[in-house]
Amino acid sequence: MQNHRLSEERYRRADLAKAMGCNLETIRYYEKVGMMPDPPRTAAGYRVYGARHVSRLRFIMRGRDLGFTIEEIRSLLALIDYGTQTCGEVRARTERHLSDVRAKIADLRRIETVLARTAAKCSGDAAPECPILDALGHEALSSSSHAIMASPVPRPRPTTANDDRSREPASA
Repeated sequence: MQNHRLSEERYRRADLAKAMGCNLETIRYYEKVGMMPDPPRTAAGYRVYGARHVSRLRFIMRGRDLGFTIEEIRSLLALIDYGTQTCGEVRARTERHLSDVRAKIADLRRIETVLARTAAKCSGDAAPECPILDALGHEALSSSSHAIMASPVPRPRPTTANDDRSREPASA
């Protein structure tokens, strides 16, 4: 019921933002980059947003929720605006995006596996040696094609409150 009401009413920008659950600056940004059409103004100069703006903003926000980039959404809107969309073209763009999403999921799964394996090696106690830091340093050096140092990076010696060197600036 509210969606129907939302599309029939006319809103000022702040009211539209509140009704759509977005930030006022979000609407300003979409206007600035040309994704939202300029709204008409009242005699007092206030912008007035109607059903066309609500629909457009809903499309943009839903596209963002689904992970489409601003440029991807802009290209979909251009298809609509110029009446050149075909189901095949929209599907092809969506499948490209889906492929990107699946690649990101695969990357996240690899990251999860490495982090879980690395965290499992850590005792979590107060020992100064940390397998997680060691693994991060080793991975960074071994994955780099231009290793800066062949030996591990030395860890700073733990300092105490009575250690004068803890108050000295680090030397170059």
